Amino acid sequence: MEDPDIFIRLTPDEALVLSDWLERVQMTDLSRLIDGAAWAPLHRIAGTLDKSLPGIFAADYTERLEAARRRLAPAQDDGSGDHEGGS
Repeated sequence: MEDPDIFIRLTPDEALVLSDWLERVQMTDLSRLIDGAAWAPLHRIAGTLDKSLPGIFAADYTERLEAARRRLAPAQDDGSGDHEGGS
């Protein structure tokens, strides 16, 4: 029996920030740290995000991205550390 596909739901902000991050990773030396088999799903995710986010081609892309990052960033005083590897 074949396993069913897995679906991940992202908010528009999460999708925009993830799309930008994936693009930057692909263009840096960090890409050499990623296992070769991991590139297939990463490229699929990146391609899906590119098709789903018309805002990545907007003139105000940088402003949209920064606004999304601000909304997603943990509050300075929440102490969770979840987005920075935990503590």
